Amino acid sequence: MNLDEVRQNIDVIDDQIAKLYAERMQLSAEVAKNKIESGLPVENAVREKQIISRVTAQFPEDTKLYCKQIFETMFETSKAYQLGIVDVKSPIKDEIKSAIGDGLKPFPVQASVACQGIYGAYSCLAADRIFPIASVSCFKNWDGVFSAVEKGFCDFGVLPIENSTAGSVIGVYDLMRRHKFYIVRSFKMKVRHCLLAPEGVNIKDIKEIISHDQALMQCGEFLKGFGDVRISRCDNTAVAAKTVAESGRRDIACISSRECAELYGLCVLKDGVNDSPNNYTRFIAITNKLRIYEGTNRISVTLNLAHEAGSLNSLLNKFSALGLNLTKLESRPIPDSPFEFTFYFDFEADICSSSVQNLLSSIALNADGFAFLGAYEEM
Repeated sequence: MNLDEVRQNIDVIDDQIAKLYAERMQLSAEVAKNKIESGLPVENAVREKQIISRVTAQFPEDTKLYCKQIFETMFETSKAYQLGIVDVKSPIKDEIKSAIGDGLKPFPVQASVACQGIYGAYSCLAADRIFPIASVSCFKNWDGVFSAVEKGFCDFGVLPIENSTAGSVIGVYDLMRRHKFYIVRSFKMKVRHCLLAPEGVNIKDIKEIISHDQALMQCGEFLKGFGDVRISRCDNTAVAAKTVAESGRRDIACISSRECAELYGLCVLKDGVNDSPNNYTRFIAITNKLRIYEGTNRISVTLNLAHEAGSLNSLLNKFSALGLNLTKLESRPIPDSPFEFTFYFDFEADICSSSVQNLLSSIALNADGFAFLGAYEEM
Protein backbone atom coordinates (compact mmCIF):
# COMPACT_ATOMS: atom_id res chain seq x y z
CA MET A 1 0.00 0.00 0.00
CA ASN A 2 1.14 3.52 -0.73
CA LEU A 3 1.01 6.30 1.89
CA ASP A 4 -2.40 7.62 0.81
CA GLU A 5 -3.93 4.13 1.07
CA VAL A 6 -2.44 3.63 4.53
CA ARG A 7 -3.85 6.95 5.67
CA GLN A 8 -7.30 6.10 4.30
CA ASN A 9 -7.30 2.88 6.31
CA ILE A 10 -6.20 4.79 9.41
CA ASP A 11 -9.06 7.27 8.86
CA VAL A 12 -11.56 4.39 8.83
CA ILE A 13 -10.13 3.01 12.07
CA ASP A 14 -10.09 6.49 13.67
CA ASP A 15 -13.79 6.90 12.87
CA GLN A 16 -14.51 3.54 14.50
CA ILE A 17 -12.46 4.51 17.57
CA ALA A 18 -14.29 7.86 17.82
CA LYS A 19 -17.68 6.13 17.68
CA LEU A 20 -16.68 3.60 20.35
CA TYR A 21 -15.19 6.34 22.51
CA ALA A 22 -18.45 8.32 22.35
CA GLU A 23 -20.33 5.20 23.48
CA ARG A 24 -17.81 4.67 26.28
CA MET A 25 -18.31 8.23 27.54
CA GLN A 26 -22.08 7.73 27.59
CA LEU A 27 -21.55 4.68 29.74
CA SER A 28 -19.20 6.71 31.96
CA ALA A 29 -22.11 9.03 32.67
CA GLU A 30 -24.17 6.00 33.73
CA VAL A 31 -21.30 4.91 35.96
CA ALA A 32 -21.27 8.37 37.54
CA LYS A 33 -25.00 8.21 38.28
CA ASN A 34 -24.56 4.79 39.89
CA LYS A 35 -21.67 6.07 41.97
CA ILE A 36 -23.82 8.94 43.21
CA GLU A 37 -26.55 6.52 44.28
CA SER A 38 -24.07 4.14 45.91
CA GLY A 39 -21.83 6.80 47.45
CA LEU A 40 -18.77 5.38 45.67
CA PRO A 41 -15.66 7.46 44.82
CA VAL A 42 -14.79 8.45 41.26
CA GLU A 43 -11.34 6.86 41.57
CA ASN A 44 -11.15 3.06 41.34
CA ALA A 45 -7.48 2.13 40.92
CA VAL A 46 -8.14 -1.60 41.30
CA ARG A 47 -10.57 -1.72 38.35
CA GLU A 48 -8.22 0.39 36.22
CA LYS A 49 -5.39 -2.07 36.78
CA GLN A 50 -7.67 -4.99 35.93
CA ILE A 51 -8.70 -3.38 32.64
CA ILE A 52 -5.11 -2.59 31.64
CA SER A 53 -4.01 -6.11 32.49
CA ARG A 54 -6.83 -7.55 30.35
CA VAL A 55 -6.45 -5.36 27.27
CA THR A 56 -2.65 -5.33 27.13
CA ALA A 57 -2.62 -9.15 27.13
CA GLN A 58 -3.90 -8.95 23.53
CA PHE A 59 -0.98 -6.79 22.35
CA PRO A 60 2.52 -7.72 21.16
CA GLU A 61 5.28 -7.06 23.66
CA ASP A 62 6.63 -4.03 21.80
CA THR A 63 3.28 -2.17 21.94
CA LYS A 64 1.98 -3.11 25.42
CA LEU A 65 3.21 0.13 27.06
CA TYR A 66 1.63 2.23 24.30
CA CYS A 67 -1.68 0.49 24.89
CA LYS A 68 -1.34 1.07 28.63
CA GLN A 69 -0.79 4.79 28.07
CA ILE A 70 -3.82 5.08 25.77
CA PHE A 71 -6.11 3.45 28.32
CA GLU A 72 -4.72 5.49 31.22
CA THR A 73 -5.53 8.63 29.23
CA MET A 74 -9.07 7.34 28.57
CA PHE A 75 -9.48 6.69 32.30
CA GLU A 76 -8.49 10.27 33.10
CA THR A 77 -10.87 11.78 30.53
CA SER A 78 -13.65 9.52 31.78
CA LYS A 79 -13.04 10.54 35.39
CA ALA A 80 -12.87 14.21 34.38
CA TYR A 81 -16.27 13.82 32.71
CA GLN A 82 -17.65 12.15 35.83
CA LEU A 83 -16.30 14.98 38.00
CA GLY A 84 -18.81 17.26 36.29
CA ILE A 85 -21.63 14.96 37.35
CA VAL A 86 -20.84 13.58 40.80
CA ASP A 87 -20.32 15.48 44.06
CA VAL A 88 -16.93 14.49 45.50
CA LYS A 89 -17.03 15.31 49.19
CA SER A 90 -13.88 16.27 51.08
CA PRO A 91 -12.78 18.62 53.89
CA ILE A 92 -11.07 20.95 51.39
CA LYS A 93 -14.24 21.25 49.34
CA ASP A 94 -16.22 22.16 52.48
CA GLU A 95 -13.56 24.75 53.33
CA ILE A 96 -13.72 26.28 49.85
CA LYS A 97 -17.52 26.45 49.88
CA SER A 98 -17.41 28.10 53.31
CA ALA A 99 -14.88 30.68 52.09
CA ILE A 100 -16.98 31.49 49.04
CA GLY A 101 -20.13 31.72 51.15
CA ASP A 102 -22.72 33.98 49.58
CA GLY A 103 -20.28 35.30 47.01
CA LEU A 104 -16.78 36.62 46.50
CA LYS A 105 -15.88 39.83 48.34
CA PRO A 106 -13.69 42.72 47.12
CA PHE A 107 -9.98 42.57 47.91
CA PRO A 108 -9.17 44.70 50.98
CA VAL A 109 -7.92 48.25 50.45
CA GLN A 110 -6.20 48.57 53.85
CA ALA A 111 -4.23 45.95 55.79
CA SER A 112 -1.32 45.28 58.13
CA VAL A 113 1.40 43.54 56.11
CA ALA A 114 4.54 41.62 57.08
CA CYS A 115 7.60 41.91 54.80
CA GLN A 116 11.18 40.68 54.98
CA GLY A 117 14.04 43.14 55.44
CA ILE A 118 13.70 46.86 56.09
CA TYR A 119 11.60 49.56 54.49
CA GLY A 120 12.55 50.06 50.87
CA ALA A 121 12.94 46.33 50.17
CA TYR A 122 11.23 45.13 47.01
CA SER A 123 8.73 43.20 49.14
CA CYS A 124 7.70 46.47 50.78
CA LEU A 125 7.33 48.12 47.39
CA ALA A 126 5.18 45.18 46.24
CA ALA A 127 3.05 45.44 49.39
CA ASP A 128 2.33 49.09 48.57
CA ARG A 129 1.18 48.03 45.09
CA ILE A 130 -0.99 45.14 46.29
CA PHE A 131 -2.63 47.08 49.15
CA PRO A 132 -3.42 50.76 48.47
CA ILE A 133 -3.10 51.45 52.22
CA ALA A 134 -0.48 49.12 53.73
CA SER A 135 0.79 49.29 57.30
CA VAL A 136 4.10 47.44 56.83
CA SER A 137 5.99 45.60 59.58
CA CYS A 138 9.46 44.37 58.64
CA PHE A 139 11.00 41.08 59.77
CA LYS A 140 14.57 39.86 59.49
CA ASN A 141 13.88 36.81 57.33
CA TRP A 142 11.15 35.01 55.36
CA ASP A 143 10.48 32.63 58.23
CA GLY A 144 9.60 35.67 60.34
CA VAL A 145 7.04 36.78 57.73
CA PHE A 146 5.38 33.34 57.68
CA SER A 147 5.32 33.23 61.49
CA ALA A 148 3.89 36.75 61.82
CA VAL A 149 1.00 35.82 59.52
CA GLU A 150 0.50 32.35 61.00
CA LYS A 151 0.27 33.78 64.55
CA GLY A 152 -1.98 36.66 63.53
CA PHE A 153 0.48 39.48 64.23
CA CYS A 154 -0.19 40.80 60.71
CA ASP A 155 -3.22 40.33 58.47
CA PHE A 156 -1.10 39.52 55.44
CA GLY A 157 2.46 38.79 54.39
CA VAL A 158 4.16 39.57 51.09
CA LEU A 159 6.93 37.29 49.81
CA PRO A 160 8.93 36.92 46.57
CA ILE A 161 8.35 33.54 44.98
CA GLU A 162 10.05 33.63 41.58
CA ASN A 163 12.03 35.85 39.25
CA SER A 164 11.97 35.84 35.45
CA THR A 165 15.79 35.77 35.34
CA ALA A 166 16.98 33.93 38.46
CA GLY A 167 14.07 31.48 38.74
CA SER A 168 12.24 30.31 41.86
CA VAL A 169 13.05 31.71 45.29
CA ILE A 170 13.89 28.31 46.75
CA GLY A 171 14.04 29.49 50.37
CA VAL A 172 10.40 30.57 50.24
CA TYR A 173 9.29 27.29 48.66
CA ASP A 174 11.11 25.29 51.33
CA LEU A 175 9.43 27.30 54.11
CA MET A 176 5.99 26.55 52.63
CA ARG A 177 6.20 23.01 54.04
CA ARG A 178 6.62 24.31 57.59
CA HIS A 179 3.84 26.88 57.76
CA LYS A 180 0.07 27.01 57.43
CA PHE A 181 -0.98 29.77 55.05
CA TYR A 182 -3.10 30.65 52.01
CA ILE A 183 -2.26 32.76 48.97
CA VAL A 184 -4.77 35.55 48.34
CA ARG A 185 -3.06 37.59 45.61
CA SER A 186 -0.15 37.29 43.19
CA PHE A 187 1.62 40.31 41.76
CA LYS A 188 4.31 40.59 39.07
CA MET A 189 6.52 43.64 39.58
CA LYS A 190 9.13 44.88 37.15
CA VAL A 191 12.44 45.08 39.00
CA ARG A 192 15.07 47.55 37.84
CA HIS A 193 18.29 47.24 39.81
CA CYS A 194 20.74 50.12 40.21
CA LEU A 195 24.34 50.35 41.39
CA LEU A 196 24.26 52.70 44.37
CA ALA A 197 27.10 54.33 46.35
CA PRO A 198 27.67 57.32 48.64
CA GLU A 199 27.84 60.72 46.98
CA GLY A 200 31.15 61.43 45.29
CA VAL A 201 32.24 57.77 44.97
CA ASN A 202 33.77 56.94 41.61
CA ILE A 203 32.85 53.62 40.03
CA LYS A 204 36.59 52.94 39.42
CA ASP A 205 37.27 53.02 43.19
CA ILE A 206 34.77 50.31 44.14
CA LYS A 207 36.35 47.31 45.89
CA GLU A 208 33.16 45.64 47.24
CA ILE A 209 29.56 45.30 46.05
CA ILE A 210 26.85 43.98 48.36
CA SER A 211 23.27 42.84 47.78
CA HIS A 212 20.82 39.98 48.23
CA ASP A 213 21.50 36.64 46.49
CA GLN A 214 18.60 37.03 44.08
CA ALA A 215 19.67 40.52 43.00
CA LEU A 216 23.27 39.35 42.52
CA MET A 217 22.09 36.48 40.32
CA GLN A 218 19.93 38.85 38.28
CA CYS A 219 22.97 41.09 37.65
CA GLY A 220 25.57 38.37 37.01
CA GLU A 221 26.79 39.65 33.63
CA PHE A 222 27.13 43.21 34.92
CA LEU A 223 29.16 42.04 37.93
CA LYS A 224 31.58 40.10 35.71
CA GLY A 225 32.80 43.44 34.37
CA PHE A 226 34.22 44.32 37.80
CA GLY A 227 36.85 41.58 37.75
CA ASP A 228 38.17 40.84 41.25
CA VAL A 229 35.81 43.17 43.15
CA ARG A 230 34.53 41.44 46.30
CA ILE A 231 30.87 40.37 46.09
CA SER A 232 29.13 40.17 49.50
CA ARG A 233 25.66 38.89 50.33
CA CYS A 234 23.17 40.34 52.81
CA ASP A 235 19.54 39.89 53.88
CA ASN A 236 18.01 42.02 51.12
CA THR A 237 18.60 44.94 48.78
CA ALA A 238 17.32 47.58 51.22
CA VAL A 239 19.65 46.30 53.95
CA ALA A 240 22.46 46.55 51.39
CA ALA A 241 21.62 50.19 50.71
CA LYS A 242 21.46 51.06 54.40
CA THR A 243 24.75 49.25 55.07
CA VAL A 244 26.51 51.22 52.35
CA ALA A 245 25.01 54.49 53.55
CA GLU A 246 26.20 53.90 57.13
CA SER A 247 29.59 52.38 56.27
CA GLY A 248 31.54 55.62 55.89
CA ARG A 249 33.56 53.91 53.17
CA ARG A 250 34.44 55.31 49.76
CA ASP A 251 35.09 51.96 48.08
CA ILE A 252 31.77 50.18 48.59
CA ALA A 253 28.58 50.03 46.54
CA CYS A 254 25.38 48.01 46.46
CA ILE A 255 22.81 46.72 44.03
CA SER A 256 19.41 48.01 45.07
CA SER A 257 16.50 50.11 43.84
CA ARG A 258 16.24 53.78 42.92
CA GLU A 259 13.74 54.11 45.77
CA CYS A 260 16.43 52.97 48.22
CA ALA A 261 18.83 55.58 46.83
CA GLU A 262 16.33 58.25 47.84
CA LEU A 263 15.55 56.61 51.19
CA TYR A 264 19.18 56.23 52.30
CA GLY A 265 20.82 59.22 50.64
CA LEU A 266 22.84 57.34 48.01
CA CYS A 267 23.69 58.19 44.42
CA VAL A 268 22.85 56.10 41.38
CA LEU A 269 26.17 55.22 39.72
CA LYS A 270 24.51 53.13 37.04
CA ASP A 271 20.84 52.49 36.34
CA GLY A 272 19.34 49.25 35.02
CA VAL A 273 22.20 46.88 35.84
CA ASN A 274 20.07 43.71 35.73
CA ASP A 275 21.03 41.35 32.89
CA SER A 276 17.56 41.35 31.34
CA PRO A 277 15.57 44.54 30.73
CA ASN A 278 12.44 42.42 31.24
CA ASN A 279 13.26 41.49 34.82
CA TYR A 280 10.14 40.66 36.82
CA THR A 281 9.68 39.26 40.30
CA ARG A 282 6.45 37.56 41.26
CA PHE A 283 5.26 38.24 44.82
CA ILE A 284 2.49 36.48 46.72
CA ALA A 285 0.29 37.89 49.46
CA ILE A 286 -0.51 35.29 52.12
CA THR A 287 -2.86 35.05 55.10
CA ASN A 288 -3.57 32.50 57.83
CA LYS A 289 -7.20 31.82 56.86
CA LEU A 290 -8.68 30.74 53.55
CA ARG A 291 -10.06 33.87 51.93
CA ILE A 292 -11.20 34.02 48.32
CA TYR A 293 -11.75 37.41 46.71
CA GLU A 294 -13.26 38.80 43.52
CA GLY A 295 -11.22 38.34 40.37
CA THR A 296 -9.84 34.95 41.41
CA ASN A 297 -8.34 33.22 38.36
CA ARG A 298 -5.53 31.03 39.69
CA ILE A 299 -5.17 28.12 42.11
CA SER A 300 -2.08 26.72 43.84
CA VAL A 301 -1.70 23.29 45.43
CA THR A 302 1.11 21.11 46.72
CA LEU A 303 1.30 17.32 47.01
CA ASN A 304 3.68 14.37 47.06
CA LEU A 305 3.90 11.89 44.20
CA ALA A 306 4.86 8.24 44.30
CA HIS A 307 8.38 7.51 43.05
CA GLU A 308 7.20 5.41 40.11
CA ALA A 309 6.86 5.69 36.35
CA GLY A 310 3.80 7.60 35.17
CA SER A 311 2.77 9.16 38.51
CA LEU A 312 3.35 12.74 37.33
CA ASN A 313 1.87 12.07 33.89
CA SER A 314 -1.26 10.62 35.48
CA LEU A 315 -1.74 13.77 37.54
CA LEU A 316 -1.08 16.09 34.60
CA ASN A 317 -3.73 14.24 32.60
CA LYS A 318 -6.31 15.20 35.22
CA PHE A 319 -5.70 18.90 34.53
CA SER A 320 -5.49 18.42 30.78
CA ALA A 321 -8.77 16.50 30.65
CA LEU A 322 -10.59 19.49 32.18
CA GLY A 323 -8.79 21.96 29.90
CA LEU A 324 -6.94 23.60 32.80
CA ASN A 325 -3.75 25.47 31.97
CA LEU A 326 -0.79 24.73 34.27
CA THR A 327 1.27 27.91 34.70
CA LYS A 328 3.94 26.55 37.05
CA LEU A 329 5.30 23.20 38.19
CA GLU A 330 8.00 23.18 40.87
CA SER A 331 9.50 20.19 42.65
CA ARG A 332 11.43 20.18 45.92
CA PRO A 333 13.04 17.21 47.70
CA ILE A 334 11.31 15.97 50.83
CA PRO A 335 13.68 16.06 53.85
CA ASP A 336 14.61 12.60 55.21
CA SER A 337 12.93 10.93 52.20
CA PRO A 338 15.65 10.21 49.61
CA PHE A 339 14.53 10.71 46.01
CA GLU A 340 11.00 11.68 47.09
CA PHE A 341 9.64 15.06 46.01
CA THR A 342 6.94 17.56 46.85
CA PHE A 343 5.34 19.17 43.79
CA TYR A 344 3.87 22.66 43.61
CA PHE A 345 1.25 23.39 40.96
CA ASP A 346 -0.17 26.72 39.82
CA PHE A 347 -3.02 26.55 37.33
CA GLU A 348 -5.67 28.79 35.84
CA ALA A 349 -9.17 27.80 36.95
CA ASP A 350 -12.47 29.06 38.31
CA ILE A 351 -12.66 28.04 41.97
CA CYS A 352 -16.46 28.38 41.83
CA SER A 353 -16.70 25.60 39.22
CA SER A 354 -18.09 22.34 40.59
CA SER A 355 -15.78 20.35 38.30
CA VAL A 356 -12.74 22.16 39.64
CA GLN A 357 -13.87 21.67 43.24
CA ASN A 358 -14.45 17.98 42.54
CA LEU A 359 -10.99 17.70 40.95
CA LEU A 360 -9.38 19.23 44.04
CA SER A 361 -11.39 16.88 46.26
CA SER A 362 -10.37 13.86 44.20
CA ILE A 363 -6.67 14.80 44.32
CA ALA A 364 -6.86 15.56 48.05
CA LEU A 365 -8.39 12.16 48.77
CA ASN A 366 -5.86 10.22 46.68
CA ALA A 367 -2.52 12.06 47.00
CA ASP A 368 -0.21 12.15 50.01
CA GLY A 369 0.81 15.51 51.43
CA PHE A 370 -1.92 17.44 49.62
CA ALA A 371 -2.34 21.07 50.64
CA PHE A 372 -4.59 23.68 49.05
CA LEU A 373 -2.49 26.86 48.98
CA GLY A 374 -5.19 29.20 47.78
CA ALA A 375 -7.33 30.63 44.99
CA TYR A 376 -6.38 34.15 44.01
CA GLU A 377 -6.01 36.79 41.30
CA GLU A 378 -2.78 37.13 39.37
CA MET A 379 -2.07 40.83 38.81
